[in-house]
Amino acid sequence: MSEDPSQPLSKHSFQGSQGRAYLFNSVVNVGCGPAEERVLLTGLHAVADIYCENCKTTLGWKYEHAFESSQKYKEGKFIIELAHMIKDNGWE
Repeated sequence: MSEDPSQPLSKHSFQGSQGRAYLFNSVVNVGCGPAEERVLLTGLHAVADIYCENCKTTLGWKYEHAFESSQKYKEGKFIIELAHMIKDNGWE
C-alpha cells in the first residue's frame, strides 16, 4: 500500500495559528514565503508561510528546519489549517 501524499499524515491534529491543523507530505497550488524562525508549541522551528496561488490566502506553513531532534520528522512537511480546508474526496 503506497502513501497518498494528498492525505493527512496523521489522524492526530496539530495546532495552527487559527486552530486545528493537519500535517501533509506535499501540497499543490500553493506558494511559499521566506523562512523565519518561530517558537511554536513544540519548540523552535524555521518555517515558511504557505499561501493559495489563486487567492493568496495564507493556509499554514512549511517546516524548513526543526531545532529539536524529536521534531525532525516535520522537516519538509506542511501544516494546513482546518479552517482553510474543503472536504472533497471523502477523507476524514
